[in-house]
Amino acid sequence: MTTIQHWINGSPVTAGTSATAPVFNPATGQEQARVVLGGAAEVDAAVVAATTAFETWSESSLAQRTQVMFAFRQLLVEHEEELGRIISAEHGKTVDDARGEITRGREVVEFACGLGDVLKGSFSDQVSRGVDVHDFRQPLGVVAGITPFNFPAMVPLWMHPMAIATGNTFILKPSERDPSAANFVAELYKKAGLPDGVFNVVHGGKPAVDAILTHPGIEAVSFVGSTPIAKYVHEQATSHGKRVQALGGAKNHAVVLPDADLEFTANHITAGAYGSAGERCMAVSVAVAVGDAADALVEVLERKAREVKVGPGDVPGTEMGPLVTKASQERVENAVGVAATQGATVVVDGRGLKVDGHEEGFFTGPSLLDRVTTEMDAYKEELFGPVLAVVRVDTLDDAIDLINANPYGNGTALFTSSGEAARRFQRRVKIGMIGINVPVPVPMSYYSFGGWKDSLIGDSPIHGPEGIRFYTRPKVVTTRWPQPEQQLTAGFNFPTSS
Repeated sequence: MTTIQHWINGSPVTAGTSATAPVFNPATGQEQARVVLGGAAEVDAAVVAATTAFETWSESSLAQRTQVMFAFRQLLVEHEEELGRIISAEHGKTVDDARGEITRGREVVEFACGLGDVLKGSFSDQVSRGVDVHDFRQPLGVVAGITPFNFPAMVPLWMHPMAIATGNTFILKPSERDPSAANFVAELYKKAGLPDGVFNVVHGGKPAVDAILTHPGIEAVSFVGSTPIAKYVHEQATSHGKRVQALGGAKNHAVVLPDADLEFTANHITAGAYGSAGERCMAVSVAVAVGDAADALVEVLERKAREVKVGPGDVPGTEMGPLVTKASQERVENAVGVAATQGATVVVDGRGLKVDGHEEGFFTGPSLLDRVTTEMDAYKEELFGPVLAVVRVDTLDDAIDLINANPYGNGTALFTSSGEAARRFQRRVKIGMIGINVPVPVPMSYYSFGGWKDSLIGDSPIHGPEGIRFYTRPKVVTTRWPQPEQQLTAGFNFPTSS
């Protein structure tokens, strides 16, 4: 049985305790490894290593840091297939989907490679007689990331390249459900020339999380996960004097107008709803059918849902793999049953799916629910599984009001051929990320990712320009260099710029 260890100060480290947790292959339902579970002692060891490394890494040249990022980026390209298979074996998503998340994460590395331009400060000449002002940004110190199971490579890559390239050192606490990707990335960093202690991995559950949130040696914490935990992370970390990025859950709506191309729309909503078995914070979980679009949309969505190829993630042609755990499978299938009892029409029922040769895997098929109302659990809860709920409304304004009343504000989409409708939608909807004929509007790395309302706790989105600001703090310097023969007097009044 493979044991997955911590990575501290440039090498694998066995836990100080004997506590471990199982790591399953979701396609077979079998335990395939054990991951060591750390706590306060392991977090403290990582902080000590990262603090020592910060002394030299923070003083390294920008050229040195970007050279490491260029090398790391190339290694991600060369090892994409291997890393993709590691992710697929522990998460369950298809290898193609895993390669896709690596690519999107690599885009943040590429943004970090170009920080020379982004980190340029400003200079103001002669703001007062003989006085100039300039500013620059410096790294914080030791920072940490707590990341979810659904993107074991991409979400951490939203964090640590930005933090490291700006001169910080980093501690990653990945999900214990699929921990191997984090260690693999740590090895790639070492091959890229990153000094020991700059990037560390501590595995564990709540004890490790709490140790990170309260450790006095950690300056900032980045988190992606459910809203209740995001609120907990934000409260605990800020109360201990840390900066916090806390991204929470979602309930993403895709609005379909009668003038939309239904084949195009259904293809993209189906992929957005069932890709990665719906285990995405940007997954389309609600289709809002406006007016006459409803019946025809449900008809084509039913056809598309029944065509989704479900199977092991490493089998070519598979479009949707299993859920990550048995508990997730049971929760999602129970939600479909509850929806039926609450009055929803189960158009496609994915429950009870068995895949030949993988009967013990955590599989469930795509489910499509029609005539869902806002009072039903299938609408109110973030199911995090392959369940698409169709809600019917009369007008676009009704759809906008529906979305704005929802407590989440992560992503939304509108499918239409009307520019006027699109402009009205994107201006009025209270959502952080919007797609027009794009179902999963995850922004490129040079923009920042973050929702509104209960999808973002606090006000710090992730990566892009906001990521630079989060991992650095500004200094403003006012200078005067008087000539030796000048006789200057100092006034006792408040200084002015005259």
